[in-house]
Amino acid sequence: MTPSARLWAIVGGVGAVVTGAAAAVVAAQQRKPVEDPFADEPLGELKPDRTSTVAAEDGTPLSVEEIDPDDGEAPELTLVGVHGFALSRRSWHFQRSAVASLRLPRVRQVYYDHRGHGLSGEASTETSTIEQLARDLDGVLRAMVPEGPIVLMGHSMGGMVLMELAAQRPDLFDERVCGVVFVATAAGEVGARGLPRSLLSKYNPLTRGVGELAGWQPGLVEFVRAAGGQLTRQAVRRLAFGSRDVSPRLVDFMLEMLAVTPVRGLVNFVGTLGSHNRYAALAGLKHAQVLVIGGDSDRFTPFAHAERIAAELPDAELVRVRGAGHLVQLEQPELVNSALIDLLQRCGGSAAPNRRNWWWTR
Repeated sequence: MTPSARLWAIVGGVGAVVTGAAAAVVAAQQRKPVEDPFADEPLGELKPDRTSTVAAEDGTPLSVEEIDPDDGEAPELTLVGVHGFALSRRSWHFQRSAVASLRLPRVRQVYYDHRGHGLSGEASTETSTIEQLARDLDGVLRAMVPEGPIVLMGHSMGGMVLMELAAQRPDLFDERVCGVVFVATAAGEVGARGLPRSLLSKYNPLTRGVGELAGWQPGLVEFVRAAGGQLTRQAVRRLAFGSRDVSPRLVDFMLEMLAVTPVRGLVNFVGTLGSHNRYAALAGLKHAQVLVIGGDSDRFTPFAHAERIAAELPDAELVRVRGAGHLVQLEQPELVNSALIDLLQRCGGSAAPNRRNWWWTR
């Protein structure tokens, strides 16, 4: 195989992105522009009630924010959001606003940035692991939610962190965690379904010297960014979202989050994602209400991962969001919020039907 052929074998979908970008220009000339439903949405700009810093066990500062119920009344439980790789707590924008207005039950919300992400401190090579991120989450819970029932919500790598925390702190899940929400995540075999394992390897020559990174394909994204800004935008849209007509404002928001995160060290997390295998840890969730959400156009963690998690947890709810990609909570927030609120109501004691499998379309 020639060097050029090897390069294309490694970066895979770049050709499709280029072709898709060219086709999009032609298509745009043939159809009327569609109004962007989120053009005026203040994505990531919602003000918290309080912000604070929690020191992790090694002293790394973790940036945290709290949101109280809109009506100022006392909450009945706390929802803690754990964001995905290369993103930040801002990725929970639509969930924040929906849950804050909830009355049955009233919910306090806590969101934070992982080390090496957003406004939190840097991660070293040694601390760029799911195990360390789970210990960080434990520290956040001890400081910010010392008592009362908890619902944990994790997207992508955040869901993996929840699984590891269940292995590290079974007592917490036995006594206080009443609900767990997995969004576009996997319990293992990340390289087997979705991204090729070679692209997850930190030894991939294309991952060396990565200056900016998105998703779980550092080599691909570095290549695409080097090709120019417009192609980069098209690649991010294709990789992060499922719909052809995804809101341009959402794509901008995704790029904003990537720009804020100190991405130079993110490549150190690639190894821990590629070796992730926590099917055994799912047994620790037997006392919790579990909701598993996945988009069936997710290119990072295909819906088969959600199905496998649900198969390991027979009492879990499985929600398939048709047409949604990896950023399902941003792309189709109404559907994700509806399922989330139903779980919160069950945890809060409100009557709600327990539907085993939901198959939703936009």
